Amino acid sequence: MHVRMPGDALDAAEEMAALARSAGADIVGRFDHRRDTPDPRTFLGRGKVAELAEQVADLGVALVLIDQPLSAAQERNLEADLNCRVLDRTGLILDIFAQRAQTFEGRLQVELAQLKHVSSRLVRGWSHLERQKGGIGLRGPGEKQLEMDRRMISGRIKQIERRLVKVRRNREQGRKARRRRQLPVVSLVGYTNAGKTTLFNALTGSERHAEDRLFATLDTSWRRVDLAPGAAAVISDTVGFISRLPHDLVAAFRSTLEEVSEADLLLHVIDAGAQEREHQIEQVETVLDEIGAQNVPVLRVYNKVDTTALTAGPFYTDVGELEGVRISAQEPAAGLDDLLAAVAARLGPQRVRRLVSLAPEQGKLRSELFRLGSVINESYADNGTLELEVELPNHELERLHAREGLEREVVSRP
Repeated sequence: MHVRMPGDALDAAEEMAALARSAGADIVGRFDHRRDTPDPRTFLGRGKVAELAEQVADLGVALVLIDQPLSAAQERNLEADLNCRVLDRTGLILDIFAQRAQTFEGRLQVELAQLKHVSSRLVRGWSHLERQKGGIGLRGPGEKQLEMDRRMISGRIKQIERRLVKVRRNREQGRKARRRRQLPVVSLVGYTNAGKTTLFNALTGSERHAEDRLFATLDTSWRRVDLAPGAAAVISDTVGFISRLPHDLVAAFRSTLEEVSEADLLLHVIDAGAQEREHQIEQVETVLDEIGAQNVPVLRVYNKVDTTALTAGPFYTDVGELEGVRISAQEPAAGLDDLLAAVAARLGPQRVRRLVSLAPEQGKLRSELFRLGSVINESYADNGTLELEVELPNHELERLHAREGLEREVVSRP
């Protein structure tokens, strides 16, 4: 069932249908409804619930999907009124993620999100164990079943979080290893089903599973790609975004999404033929802000131009700056050479030498430069500033500018 609320995208109903099919559901009917504010009891209102119940009975529906997040009480009330299972948008996305997660880390992240979601939806059960009457054989266990369930879920959540901490450490070691190889990292981001994995395969020659459905790919992959003679990078592909992405999922996948925030360049893959293209761009940018990737340089890549009248290749702003690249990642591919050239240009020369002046309080920056093994010479100026002659990859210099607070005006050629 699609419930349109103020601010929802025009294609929200089609997206919900795609989510349902992606989860493996057989759609036997559709019920549309518009509301300005949700009904506290059922979200839909008494009249619409009665209409929906009649349609559910006529079609013999076993599951009703609601394209809005429901409270636990609203979900229970709807199930009682409709006499069938009810699943909201958040629960549906969690189910898709549970089906698709392949790696150990991915399964842990999905289970964590599911447990956090379920913990707010626990209901009263086994009430016969809650008796607190006196007399032989009439005393209860002293703890309600609901409280026992919450305690068990809380314990499992803590156990998963401890395991994810260990996995995060391993992931950080992998990031450090890639840094030591001095290759810039380029991450593919974008709305789900924009063609990120197809582009990943086209650029790297991989055969990663790609399919025309939402959330076909969840787990992160990395591959080396040659950008130009003497220039290379590591490209990563990870989970796609969607409007109203459940907060618990963003929190659970934070360690995976850190790969995005630690990248040197983001390729924002956009479905050039999508009806709600601008809305999808806005939703991706919202998630990037939420995971702390707002300062990472972005290059827009308009994919699927074969479904439009657009021509593959780079396009520019009115002042001549590169705005993005139009491509088709599907065979026969088009515009990929232009994309690689644009990425190489954005990342700049592989190595540059600079003279960096640091104030006494910028010891963290000094430690970072030494950690990168980029310091050639170190000396103090008459005014007390520390002068470092460094040689490092250009993408590392840009990263220090963006994230470590290195002022551009204090960097010059030696």
